[in-house]
Amino acid sequence: MRYWLVIPAAGSGRRFGERNPKQYVPLHGRTVIEWALGPFISDARCLGIAVALAATDTHWPHIAARLPAVTVAAGGGERCESVRNALAVLSRRAAPDDWVLVHDAARPCLELKDRDRLIERASTHTCGGLLAIPSADTLKQADADRQVERTLDRTVLWQAQTPQMFRYAKLCSALDVALNARRFPTDEAQALEWLGERPLLVEGSPGNLKITSAEDLQLAEALLAKARTR
Repeated sequence: MRYWLVIPAAGSGRRFGERNPKQYVPLHGRTVIEWALGPFISDARCLGIAVALAATDTHWPHIAARLPAVTVAAGGGERCESVRNALAVLSRRAAPDDWVLVHDAARPCLELKDRDRLIERASTHTCGGLLAIPSADTLKQADADRQVERTLDRTVLWQAQTPQMFRYAKLCSALDVALNARRFPTDEAQALEWLGERPLLVEGSPGNLKITSAEDLQLAEALLAKARTR
């Protein structure tokens, strides 16, 4: 089993509150995006990597000098547009039935066992799948005034993570249909869902966090330090 990797990294990270985009913030001797790329650069099954970058990105050249060859694509205004552009630059090399893994540039703590579990289980599914974790908290649905409208059944609710893994042609088609309709899925699985597909949920780890705040960065630092001591 071989696959291609796509990393959408065109976001400015305004919510993070730092001058640099969160994917380029230093973390335990590297940048966040280098940690995100690490589990795939080290994997012989990865056929190639495409990273979608903002036109104004001045940080990537410094990172790229430390990495194996990575194909660069133009970033879009929405995540799904960045992913579609990255898929497009792989079009001459990727076959329609090849698998593609899409991973967040700001998820630096993916464990190899979770990567491998996703690949093993999603590769036998008719659609593909994604890492996710079951909801551990009681969840409330609010009305327009932020009053509780109802309590949701958490036993059927999962928090989506990345990587997400789908066939090349099917993912391209799902994103094309969405974008042509001016619909912007928040992850790749949603684009497939809109076509009637039912991606497989593969249980991941809570430590596979996405950096959105300074507190997340501190937690990622602790997780990576702990992993190095194992």
